[in-house]
Amino acid sequence: MKETKTCCGPSRAGGEVRALSEIPQARDAQDFDTVLIPEGRTLVGTRAPQIPDDGESPLRRASHKAFRMATTAVSNAEFEDFVTATGYVTEAERFGWSFVFWSDVPDEYGATERYADAQWWCKVDGANWRDINGAGTASAAWYLDHPVVQVSWNDAQAYARWVGGRLPTEVEWEAAARAGQGDVRFPWGDTEPDDHSVLPCNIWQGDFPRTNTGADGYMRTAPVRSFAPNPAGLYNMVGNVWEWTADPFRIKSMKKHVRRRLEGMKGYRLSKGGSYLCHKSYCYRYRIAARSGSSPDSATPHHGFRIVWSS
Repeated sequence: MKETKTCCGPSRAGGEVRALSEIPQARDAQDFDTVLIPEGRTLVGTRAPQIPDDGESPLRRASHKAFRMATTAVSNAEFEDFVTATGYVTEAERFGWSFVFWSDVPDEYGATERYADAQWWCKVDGANWRDINGAGTASAAWYLDHPVVQVSWNDAQAYARWVGGRLPTEVEWEAAARAGQGDVRFPWGDTEPDDHSVLPCNIWQGDFPRTNTGADGYMRTAPVRSFAPNPAGLYNMVGNVWEWTADPFRIKSMKKHVRRRLEGMKGYRLSKGGSYLCHKSYCYRYRIAARSGSSPDSATPHHGFRIVWSS
């Protein structure tokens, strides 16, 4: 059995959330590039879990109604439109800080407080969706076609309301990622990415967390339309950034250590897809069946979201 490892991102709790009723709906699916996922039944999970304590198994069938999914994760440009129109302030901005990967902390910040369970996550003042790694650093204005990051589940919910959509369920997300291919590990099939020549998505290449060779062309996020789409026409369903879903993070397990872990994760939300910080040697979560949970107010530079609309 493989140990569950906390590489996907730290969590925090606290802070006030702006009521969703205060966010007006101003746009709808017609304003976005979407694909239709027809009503049907899809496989969910896997019969060969790689991280069993995450609740990846069993492989099962589940029904879903028809829905439309955005072909890409929400970009910085799209999120900027939302903020300009509504005056919305993200949770990272209200907290005044967020988590930053150790190698991206600006030198002038000096020593920073680190997350106990994953020392490569640092608490950095001024880090938010506009300034991803701290005040005056990787500005979203430079990366308008990249996915918005440093956004919490609550922030994603607010944006979804503005566009008249919602976050996908896990069943919907897997149906879209599989795109009718059945029991496959990845959105492109079963071919395993490597560190050198098979590079179908934006993940880590090298020795995590010390050395990323960037063999896939990206050291951090890639534009939302990078790499080949899956057969449904959806980009970056795995790798690049984690994607919030509508579902709570739940695991059906009788194992005592899993139940103890879940006691500290009440209210956490489920994310799918992995990110540019995933590597098979440590965080093998860029598979369709992989899962992760974070508190709904958490934000990191490798976490974004994608919108669906009921059809």
